[in-house]
Amino acid sequence: MTLTGNRKNTRSRQSRTHPGCPSGCRGTSQKSRRGPSPGPAGEESSLAQTKTSTPLAPHLTAFFEQRLPIERGASENTRNSYAYAFQLLLTFASKHLQAAPSQLTVEQIGAPLVLDFLNDLETTRGNGASSRNIRLAAIKSFMHFLEYRVPSAIEQIRRILAIPTKKTESKLVRHLTAEEIQGLLNSPDPTGWKGIRDRAMLHLCYAGGLRVSELIGLRLDDLQFQPQPSVLVHGKGRRERCLPLWKTTTSALRAWLAARGTVPVPELFVNARGGSLTRSGFEYILRKHIRIVKQHYPSLATKRVHPHVLRHTCALTILQATKDLRKVSLWLGHAKTQTTEMYLRVDPSVKLEALESVVPPKLRSGRFKVTDKLIASLKAATFTQSKKPSK
Repeated sequence: MTLTGNRKNTRSRQSRTHPGCPSGCRGTSQKSRRGPSPGPAGEESSLAQTKTSTPLAPHLTAFFEQRLPIERGASENTRNSYAYAFQLLLTFASKHLQAAPSQLTVEQIGAPLVLDFLNDLETTRGNGASSRNIRLAAIKSFMHFLEYRVPSAIEQIRRILAIPTKKTESKLVRHLTAEEIQGLLNSPDPTGWKGIRDRAMLHLCYAGGLRVSELIGLRLDDLQFQPQPSVLVHGKGRRERCLPLWKTTTSALRAWLAARGTVPVPELFVNARGGSLTRSGFEYILRKHIRIVKQHYPSLATKRVHPHVLRHTCALTILQATKDLRKVSLWLGHAKTQTTEMYLRVDPSVKLEALESVVPPKLRSGRFKVTDKLIASLKAATFTQSKKPSK
């Protein structure tokens, strides 16, 4: 009874584990449920299925709404500069990849695309190396933010972070002469609303050495006439400075406040519609008056006058008057004095003082005399040239 039972159990186990049995094979039935074993082709297909694209828009929105204003406390000027950089980048990527900017993914913004974008800035838009480096700094800041949110793209991000900045040329700063700046300040018509506004803006921009962002960001409460006429400037890097005003600048500002009227914006200078003046608006006003001044000063035809030229002109005026680089740095609101040293290379007065204080070496007196051998060789040369062999 037991032997018969043992034989039956042995046969049943053999039938379940016999390799030739199609229905009773345990290993075959399990393999059929799992499917074929993955080979190299199967691994590639599975990797392709697991690799998903990451939308760029949510991360870029979090960068501008959370990272810059909250975590880093970036100023409004920094956020605007970064936003403009990504506006240019996404426009280029959309045209290059034939996709809408809102549909771009993180994987599509690689190092080759960023390099093509930077080259396009210099070739198509005509930007210099400094503008290229500014756009690259904005992209790298976003990539540092992205490497912790999308770890799967860390290799791609590090390739972008490895892109070096481009060296810039240290050219002499452009500035206006005393006659040219006086002609520019006299250009606006003081009998009209726009002329009074333009005259006050040009006087204040030149007298204070203001950046465009500082000029258009001035508010009414930043201007004080008592006890001493002064203006509170909100400079770059959240550095504030209080500048005293010249009498001519004070008179121009008083005239503008009388003609400004009541407008709903708190800014000191407004446009014709009563809104806040923009950077492009001031650039347009400056170009308009430069065209008028060129008729009386032809030397301006060879100069490209932009708003920062007024700042350079103010710096050189203060340097020539005080001969003190620290006062120029304090007036312009520079964080480091090394930044102000570029004006020393432009100002010729410092070099002339150094030239006058040094005794130059004396020249040995003498007179050149033609030797007889030289005269003889010249006569021989003319003789040989005149006597040529005939063919």
